[in-house]
Amino acid sequence: MKELLKKLTEVYGPSGNEGPVLHILQKELKGHVDSMKIDVLGNLIVTKGRGKPRVMLAAHADEIGVAVTHIDKNGFLRFTNVGGLRPVNMLGHRVRFQNGTLGTIGEEKRDSLKDELKLEKMYIDIGARDKAEAAKRVAVGDMGCFVQPFVDTGSRLIAKAFDDRVGCAIVVEALKRMRKPACSIFAVFTAQEEVGVRGARTAAYGIKPDVAVAVDITGTGDTPESRTMAVGLGKGPAIKVMDGGMLASPQVKEALIAAAKRLRIPYQLEVLIGGTTDAWGIQVTLEGIPSGVISIPTRYAHTPSEMVDARDVENCVRLLVEYVRSL
Repeated sequence: MKELLKKLTEVYGPSGNEGPVLHILQKELKGHVDSMKIDVLGNLIVTKGRGKPRVMLAAHADEIGVAVTHIDKNGFLRFTNVGGLRPVNMLGHRVRFQNGTLGTIGEEKRDSLKDELKLEKMYIDIGARDKAEAAKRVAVGDMGCFVQPFVDTGSRLIAKAFDDRVGCAIVVEALKRMRKPACSIFAVFTAQEEVGVRGARTAAYGIKPDVAVAVDITGTGDTPESRTMAVGLGKGPAIKVMDGGMLASPQVKEALIAAAKRLRIPYQLEVLIGGTTDAWGIQVTLEGIPSGVISIPTRYAHTPSEMVDARDVENCVRLLVEYVRSL
């Protein structure tokens, strides 16, 4: 599973440009599912099983990134954010565009280091001598994402885009372990979650599931002087109670807790202040769809070096398989 995580986290795939990610997922799932298709919005929807109920599993394929807004006369790129980027996490990091062009994020002079670092005062340097040279490599509207290698320290893993490629890997592995599911599974690797939970909504409208579970990351409260939060690395999957966008369906939440108890795996209850997941978009589609979330505790979310615990990842797979088996 670590090899799949390496492939998924190192590949290019900001919101609206999920194609390279979906290509990896399609190759990985070939022979393990009944059907695969990519819909109009760019979601990869795979199916497995033909019984009742209709179960939707969702993990988003996109990642945060940048989009070029202007090329100045000296060849420096001005940009905006694609998803939730904080300037403090960007300075000095490298970005890669779809055509392979690499650049470094820099900033204009600040009068004092105490002054706020603002996105509009930052730029991307691709090494061009002037606007004409830069324009041969990058155009206005081109999107880039961070460049960082996958790092395996043993139990702890570090990479960009664990949000939410780790969720994608968990759903893939769960599908492989569900040999002959009694229900109908619709696993959706969603597009454009980071810019407004768009793909999950349209996919849910077409699938009309009876129940849904999103698999995504969540923050932790286990680093020095961090925001208080009862979630930590290595303490098991986090079962969502609520976040900034939704209250988890009580029946789904309780079923996930019961599944964790049957497996005797550690689990945590998650209350996330701010932020949300695909489950929010699914939950309010059609007449309403009972929806819950399994979250992977993640340090340094929305930075180029997110960190997860391999034991939590494995236990998330086991929990998801057991939950679906129990339906």
